Amino acid sequence: MLASGNVWSQEFSTAQIASFEKQNYARLNGSANISQASTNIDVKKYRCEWTIDPAFRYISGSVVILFQALTNTDNIILDLKSVLSADSVKTGNSGLFFQHQNDALNIQLGHEVLQGEMDSVRIWYHGVPAQTGFGSFIQTSHLGVPVIWTLSEPYGASDWWPCKNDLTDKADTLEVTLHIPEGNRGVSNGLLWEEYSDGITRTMKWRSNYPIASYLVCLAVTNFHEFNRSVTLGDVVMPMQTFCYPEAASVFEANTQKTIDALQLFHRYFGPYPFLDEKYGHVQFSWGGGMEHQTNSFVVNIGETLTSHELAHQWFGDKITTASWEGAWLNEGFATFLARFYMENKYPQNMLNARRVVVGNITSQPGGSVRVNDTANLSRIFDNRLSYDKGSYLLQMLRFSLGDSVFFAGMRRYVSDPLLAYGFARTADFQRNMEAASGKDLNNFFTEWYYGEGYPMFTIKWANLGSTRVKFQVNQQTSHPTVPFFHIPVPLTFRKGALSQTIVVAPRYSGELFEREVGFSPDTVLVDQNLDLISAYNSVEKVNFPIEGDPKIEIFPNPVGSVNPVIQLSNFSNSSLHLQLFNSTGQLLIEKELQLINGAEQTTLPVISFPKGVYFLKCKYGNHFMIRKLLR
Repeated sequence: MLASGNVWSQEFSTAQIASFEKQNYARLNGSANISQASTNIDVKKYRCEWTIDPAFRYISGSVVILFQALTNTDNIILDLKSVLSADSVKTGNSGLFFQHQNDALNIQLGHEVLQGEMDSVRIWYHGVPAQTGFGSFIQTSHLGVPVIWTLSEPYGASDWWPCKNDLTDKADTLEVTLHIPEGNRGVSNGLLWEEYSDGITRTMKWRSNYPIASYLVCLAVTNFHEFNRSVTLGDVVMPMQTFCYPEAASVFEANTQKTIDALQLFHRYFGPYPFLDEKYGHVQFSWGGGMEHQTNSFVVNIGETLTSHELAHQWFGDKITTASWEGAWLNEGFATFLARFYMENKYPQNMLNARRVVVGNITSQPGGSVRVNDTANLSRIFDNRLSYDKGSYLLQMLRFSLGDSVFFAGMRRYVSDPLLAYGFARTADFQRNMEAASGKDLNNFFTEWYYGEGYPMFTIKWANLGSTRVKFQVNQQTSHPTVPFFHIPVPLTFRKGALSQTIVVAPRYSGELFEREVGFSPDTVLVDQNLDLISAYNSVEKVNFPIEGDPKIEIFPNPVGSVNPVIQLSNFSNSSLHLQLFNSTGQLLIEKELQLINGAEQTTLPVISFPKGVYFLKCKYGNHFMIRKLLR
């Protein structure tokens, strides 16, 4: 945990963000994390009314749940930790029988609700939520002033309120009414639509009309300093609202423009900000990190990496939420990628060093899949190396492989998919959208990089072919046996002094040979110089490839059109070659002596000014010669 103090603008790395989050999530364990809520209802609305005094770790109030029956039923079950006391449950004015034990609230409706029908219950409850470390429901202080805040991801919502605490159901609407001591401000999701005070108690009413998962519902109460900005997104001017501790006000006010910049960038590249009809906001809290509460991210400070990461979750995590913590990367990997995308756009000079740190972290161990294979292990779900960094680099590699135009089109297609928008998604849904945008089969990519473990290690063997071409072999080893070969495009940069040419090849197997034109005779080869791939321990070796096959002369174009033809020579065992061009009467028109490098060279013949007809190219090497016909 980062000490609070006055370090309100301290910058975080992604590793620190994940580390702080893991500390919070690690407090949860075992069966206590399993939702017991009914699958027989679809929650339409939560209407919550709470009395909160930040000086006391205590909650009292009620929650109305409006639901639609998915099957004929006369009972529902909600998640609510048993340490809290359920006082009564009603539907309308009728009291209902209920049992509250083993963290489940089982409510007998007193009548049968038919499939498709709407009904509601209201639960009154109170108590001291379980002490759970750095999350769920926390009472602490800042500069001696009491504060209460919540953080429910992934399983903590039922620690402090009755709900369906799972990844199957989003409420269409949320209303939160907070009754708090005068002198405080109470914050929740969405827009503040009513506020009043009797001089002792202040009431603040918040409403959001966008679907919301239970773990994204939040509240915070203290003597917040509030300030409001606006951000223009397309033709919409949207509120940007901040509630911070008074002692941090100047730093938050000076740095909020950076979040506005990130909002506009993400809106442009990843589709409209998902909650345009409401707002985006920051709420300061005292935990060492951040939490992407819908429309209202909680942050410990205003550092750019942290705030852009939490902002990115509004698209990836809030609008589209992972349908299982097996796919935690759909939240955390995406937010990490977007935060790095923002930082690279703003600070391009830092790109390579930042990427080097991330790739180094990913490859610091030989195994580990992005897919979470043990969702009971909270440290594994929120593993910085795998869910955050490696997950983000799956997107980086897709961007590199598909190109920016296709990649960003695919990301926008995914986030606006009507089957997923404001709902839940799995990795297969993302793959489906990227395949539709690109027209490519991405099964190999996701099998190797999402399900598989490890990374490739490349050994490049290369040689000059003549003065402008190269021959090279791409050899690959992998760090983990689950993936024998990664089918990934490999960028190789050939250099000589100020000259540079990057060639991208897609090997089908380890040891595949390639020949390419680079336009000069390089002396240096770099593997993935921009760090677009996950790889490590790469090496380059200049070699002399054995000459295989018969000597070859290729002429293109032939017949000659409007450009002079190129003569490509290869597989010669000699160090030089004598080239002559004759017309059909045997007259010598052109004569050249060519030096061969590794048995190869290419040259052009200036023949486009010659009359049309048949010409003959004679290549003499040692005691041998070859003749080829050239048509003009």
